[in-house]
Amino acid sequence: MGDSQLVHPPLFTYISMLTLLTIVPPFVILMWYTNVHADGSVLQTFNFLKENGLQGLIDIWPRPTAVAGKIIICYALFEAILQLLLPGKRVEGPISPTGHRPVYKANGVAAYIVTLITYLSLWWFGIFNPTIVYDHLGEILSTLNFGSLIFCLFLYIKGHVAPSSTDHGSSGNIIIDYYWGMELYPRIGKHFDIKVFTNCRFGMISWAVLPITYCIKQYEEYGSLSDSMLVHTIITLVYVTKFFWWEAGYWNTMDIAHDRAGFYICWGCLVFLPCIYTSPGMYLVKHPVNLGPQLAISILVAGILCVYINYDCDRQRQEFRRTNGKALVWGRPPSKIVASYTTTTGETKTSLLLTSGWWGLSRHFHYVPEILASFFWCVPALFNHFIPYFYVIYLIVLLLDRAKRDDERCKSKYGKYWKKYCDKVPYRVIPGIY
Repeated sequence: MGDSQLVHPPLFTYISMLTLLTIVPPFVILMWYTNVHADGSVLQTFNFLKENGLQGLIDIWPRPTAVAGKIIICYALFEAILQLLLPGKRVEGPISPTGHRPVYKANGVAAYIVTLITYLSLWWFGIFNPTIVYDHLGEILSTLNFGSLIFCLFLYIKGHVAPSSTDHGSSGNIIIDYYWGMELYPRIGKHFDIKVFTNCRFGMISWAVLPITYCIKQYEEYGSLSDSMLVHTIITLVYVTKFFWWEAGYWNTMDIAHDRAGFYICWGCLVFLPCIYTSPGMYLVKHPVNLGPQLAISILVAGILCVYINYDCDRQRQEFRRTNGKALVWGRPPSKIVASYTTTTGETKTSLLLTSGWWGLSRHFHYVPEILASFFWCVPALFNHFIPYFYVIYLIVLLLDRAKRDDERCKSKYGKYWKKYCDKVPYRVIPGIY
């Protein structure tokens, strides 16, 4: 059972789960509709739904089509083949509560580069025009929506019938199991890791492919590319590139090492991520903003700097762990707390908690540059509409909730050492404020 439902009271968790299961799938379609057909105006979409009710939603909901299905299947197969076949270093994940240690092949950078080169080549040589993806985006999101709900059902059944490792279990409630997932590390066969596929390959690579698609669409539509679109796309690509560069580190995070493979993570990465995370670019296609060189360069530099700081936070902690607390932090020996804890099997183990460098500022300081970076890749849209900023607001809610869940989990894991750690690093996310 994931610890996630212990942080919030069960009834609240249950209601929020049902709400998310019913509201988020249509929300993805409304996000697309607002950006593409309602001039980016939330009000226009809201008034349309107010007048037409549920029938209005059914009317604007694109039907899944064969073209959309083909695009999704080709992309999914392409990524799956790259994940299986490309060479990569063997990387071990963290030991799970039941003592299982997953092994990965770190070929994310290769898969990412091969995908982008292939995609651009198909366009360059006139084999496939990426604007087709934009033109059929509604159908693609609709098909993905239904397809991923079925895929999560497959994960649920697989967790009951044929779990891949010892890290699985049921809460006894079908909705909670469907939402949070049954298995921590589901695989198909020995080597094909489902979570690496949904989160890193399908999800994260789409976050690079779609902004490029939007650029090509804007270029074909207007004959030129606006500097706002360019700035948005460059910062996004720098962020996604950083993600793959650091992918093995991602396998140690909550998403992989703690959240099970269910609707929350897998549907989220297959549907919510491609639509919501790329929504500022989707908006910019039809709303080209001219920033002028001075503003464009300022936003670009600020955005890239934030991505770098976010990377440096993660790198600092990774180095600290890798060298067993011996690496210098900002040129000085690190200050640390040695914490011991007991695993579910009753073994006692120790962990080092870093309390200097970026990690001395707050317990989850790395979320600050991540939120700021997202602001800088949304801000090229300027302030005519609210919708490009939805992602920033969503990210703030997501990360603050994650910081809270992570803190609760560490509190129960480390006990008195965690209290000592919190005395030393009192702020959760924003130094001096929160």
